Amino acid sequence: MSSPKKTKSSKSENKKESKGEDLEQKIAEDKRVESISKEKVSSVEDELAQWKNNYLYLKAEFENYKKQMNKERTDLVKYGSERLILALLDVLDILDRSLDIKVTAENVKDFVTGVRLTSEELTNTLGRFGVNGTDPRGQVFDPTSHEALSSEESSTVPPGHITQVFKKAYKLHDRVIRPAQVVVACEPNGSNNGNSNNETH
Repeated sequence: MSSPKKTKSSKSENKKESKGEDLEQKIAEDKRVESISKEKVSSVEDELAQWKNNYLYLKAEFENYKKQMNKERTDLVKYGSERLILALLDVLDILDRSLDIKVTAENVKDFVTGVRLTSEELTNTLGRFGVNGTDPRGQVFDPTSHEALSSEESSTVPPGHITQVFKKAYKLHDRVIRPAQVVVACEPNGSNNGNSNNETH
């Protein structure tokens, strides 16, 4: 039979070995967890770097887009009237050729006809670009599209209607860009007196 002391010593050694194994396992587990954590941190850092690169790329693309849009907007303001100007230059060429003609008593009628045709060509050119003129003669005065220069008595045109037009009104599509300059009719002096005299008699 073994003595009680040896038995106790053996148990103590077993406990120490068990504790040592547990410690080794814990250290190994900690290392494994640390390794996994480092891999995850590295993966997250790589992903963050990728997101940052994507952000910087998109930011640069957007900045280029804004510059391009600003340039196109500037060019539109600067050269937007190019087509209209080219069309007007054709009319100017006609006028220049007319000025080269020596006007005489024999060709004055033809010259006037040429000027009239040039005016019609200019009107048609403006019309292609949405510019149209209106002659408001005889219409009711409208302050949104007419500018009254004066008034005059009229027995043929109703009061508040337009009797003369110095400049026609022009619209760009549906917007008035130049009001007509007009003279507006008013009642003749004495018309009220005449009516009252007739009523008295």
